[in-house]
Amino acid sequence: MRITGGTLKGRIIKCPDGIIRPAMDRMRESVFSILGDLSGKSWLDLFSGSGTIAIEAVSRGASSVELCEKDKIKINTVLENVSITEKECSVKIKCHFMPVEYFIKRCKNSFDYIFFDPPFPYKFHEQLIAQADKYNLLNKDGTILVHRPEEHFMPDKIGALTRTDKRIYGRSIVDFYKYV
Repeated sequence: MRITGGTLKGRIIKCPDGIIRPAMDRMRESVFSILGDLSGKSWLDLFSGSGTIAIEAVSRGASSVELCEKDKIKINTVLENVSITEKECSVKIKCHFMPVEYFIKRCKNSFDYIFFDPPFPYKFHEQLIAQADKYNLLNKDGTILVHRPEEHFMPDKIGALTRTDKRIYGRSIVDFYKYV
């Protein structure tokens, strides 16, 4: 896997052991192009896998980045991957290794962007977004992005959040939810 843009463009990221479905380069590049400059923004990467999305966010200017991954097999690789941001961009990614559902309930921070990328068989996308809303994880001008398989339906409205965009990448879809 490689970083697709920003100050770390072209850097190779290791893929951890265990089950992983890394976000396609084309999808990542497109999503980050849609979002534009992330300078000074905060980012939360949930179901992080290798940490690539969090690293992309730093590479494109995000100044406060956290990630959450529950698979303990991935810890060493994630820590090694994210260490490049501190060395090369002076941004330390804060890593949490626990179930996302538990993290959402305990997190005291709010973010400009939250990226959900659960395993494709995962069935609780809507509930997680509702929980993120309930626990005020998203800043009022923020965006939640959800990467999902095309066969998994997502409603246009979840709590106070409304889907404002939907991008299709093969059998993958990224939904954008905001407060409107």
